[in-house]
Amino acid sequence: MSGLRVVPGRRGGRDRLYVCRPDGSRIAWYDRAAGRVDLLAEDERDRVLEALKPFLTGPVAVGPPPVPTAAQLARLALHPDDDLAPNRPGEALLIALDRDPGAGHRLRPDPRRRALLAEQTVGEVLDGLEGAGWLALHSLPLPGGDRVHHLLIGPGGLFAVHALYARRARVRVADPMVAVGRRAAEPLLRRLRAQADRAAYALTAEVRPVLALTDPSGVTLTAAPRGIRVLSAGELPGLARLGGVLKPADVAALHATARDRRTWEKV
Repeated sequence: MSGLRVVPGRRGGRDRLYVCRPDGSRIAWYDRAAGRVDLLAEDERDRVLEALKPFLTGPVAVGPPPVPTAAQLARLALHPDDDLAPNRPGEALLIALDRDPGAGHRLRPDPRRRALLAEQTVGEVLDGLEGAGWLALHSLPLPGGDRVHHLLIGPGGLFAVHALYARRARVRVADPMVAVGRRAAEPLLRRLRAQADRAAYALTAEVRPVLALTDPSGVTLTAAPRGIRVLSAGELPGLARLGGVLKPADVAALHATARDRRTWEKV
């Protein structure tokens, strides 16, 4: 027996197994997704690997924790008031509903609650892509009161994702107009292109717009919208198959820039 304890934990959205001495101090951790054991005490290597032996799956790299990148150091220096990474999907709507819940009228449901449900549904799907090397930010404020619902950053590039509630409704898209059910059509695609352009200006990188529909009964496209993907929430994981645009270091650097509130103040 090594005399060490293995304790499950979570850091940065990733599951870890921490190896601890009897006094509770950590000397290593195992990140299964990364296939890596980070050692804080090199002289404990054999004991750590013995303790982790029942949990190791496949080949693993073993060594000291990697030196923080410039992007990681910048993130650590970010003031909490300027950090947008903790934003929940629909953060702006959650705050608005908390300040003014509105009248609970059964015949006229508050449209903000449906919009919130759409953002939460889409946000949950995008957060689930982290294991594939993608990072998502939510409810990014733009000057003038507009905002990007979700920004997805990964190997396939950057996407500004707009969530639209369409439960059990047929959606008709005639660029730039979008109509949901019996509601009047609105030039939503023009707005999404403008948001993506503003995001691209802020991040000095190409940002492609995506319209994400939650549970539509059907979608009718008069023609393929110019430069915009129209997907159901269930089709969003398909974005994770895209690659060849950004390296992991680029993803981390762009995420560090995008999570800074000050990045968006002049776009």
